[in-house]
Amino acid sequence: MGARETALNALMACRKEGAWSNGVLKTYIARDRLDPRDAALATRLCYGVVQNRGKLDFYLGQLLAGRIKDLHPVTRDILHMGLYQLYEMDKIPESAAVNESVALTKKYVKNPRAASLVNGVLRNGARKKGELKEPASYADKYSHPDPLISLLKDNLPKGKLEGMLMADNAAPETMIQVNTLRTTGEALVRQLEAQQVTVRPHGWMEDCLVLSGTGSMEKLEAFQKGLFYVQDPAAKLSVLCAGLPQEDIRVLDCCSAPGGKSFATAIAMGGRGQITACDIHGHKTGLIEKGAQRLGLTNITVRQQDATIFVPEWEEKMDVVIADVPCSGLGIIRKKPDIRYKDLEQMKALPELQSRILNNQARYVRPGGILIYSTCTVLKRENEEVVEGFLKEHPDYLPEKLDLPGIFPKNETGMLTLIPGDYDTDGFFICRLGRKA
Repeated sequence: MGARETALNALMACRKEGAWSNGVLKTYIARDRLDPRDAALATRLCYGVVQNRGKLDFYLGQLLAGRIKDLHPVTRDILHMGLYQLYEMDKIPESAAVNESVALTKKYVKNPRAASLVNGVLRNGARKKGELKEPASYADKYSHPDPLISLLKDNLPKGKLEGMLMADNAAPETMIQVNTLRTTGEALVRQLEAQQVTVRPHGWMEDCLVLSGTGSMEKLEAFQKGLFYVQDPAAKLSVLCAGLPQEDIRVLDCCSAPGGKSFATAIAMGGRGQITACDIHGHKTGLIEKGAQRLGLTNITVRQQDATIFVPEWEEKMDVVIADVPCSGLGIIRKKPDIRYKDLEQMKALPELQSRILNNQARYVRPGGILIYSTCTVLKRENEEVVEGFLKEHPDYLPEKLDLPGIFPKNETGMLTLIPGDYDTDGFFICRLGRKA
């Protein structure tokens, strides 16, 4: 099975089963045993179609004699893949894009006329490349539904919307954090480059590297030896904002999976202290344990625990509590492009859950301790408004200014929203709250 067929299978699963493209694609690449080159092509095609569906339909509408909505769903998927290769990829021969699409149509669509339709539309598309009308609206140009664009516009500072939409459609980079308990950044770069991995340092996050050409990450010797873990700089920054000392303190990471914040905490503390990493799902706690073991982080204890349920023995016992709560995920659309198509109405219930978690976790912070609240969204109702509601009910807590890298403006509010496109990070919200001594 080739890269295009794997990508098509992933697109079909996303449409039929509501699967997340990043998860199902990883599964299918392993199932189909694609080599690194084909895995990269399948990933580019699947992500590219999901990221550009509105734009591709805009082009398709100019090439079809009939209506887009009358197309068989699989035929439409194949046409999207073909047009993406023709219009968005410069190293794919036009003949390959057309012929492979026709072959997939013959295999996956029963209607005998479908292959002829695909052949005609894509050949017409190749002839008219550069001649079609370009999309003007944000919805068509950046393939974000109009209701989502309106929501983002209401929540972003003036002038930031288009930059975020562009960033959402950029190819997600692989960002890793160095396990400085086992190696140095310089040594890790040498080891990765020896395995033909392209490496560059992140622009401002210390001990953060940006990788490309990794192939299967798990097969890298440096990964197997626990010399790094995958984490966006924004998530690591949320941990560093706690100002963790290298001494024996107690830290609770209440929504830890897949474990990156707990790993960052353990490394920042020099392997000292006690970190309790929790998640509500048992299969996810297993992933945290496996990751901590690979990295050699023996100061992490993993526990299955609902973050809304009170644990009496933790009351006022924690020096730092990290609450990176479930959220709408609108800051990580570049990594999970399907999020843009999710039902916005279902997201409206999240602030209530987030507030319940924050109120419960606040009970565990000792007087004089720190509570970090974070999300991977840019919506004020899940960020500033949750914090403001919390502070009204908890006069014993106050926002504390964030100690940030020099690239950022000086922070006095204790809150920071990172917008995709600004600082080479995911979209993220960080708030530091101090409990009065």
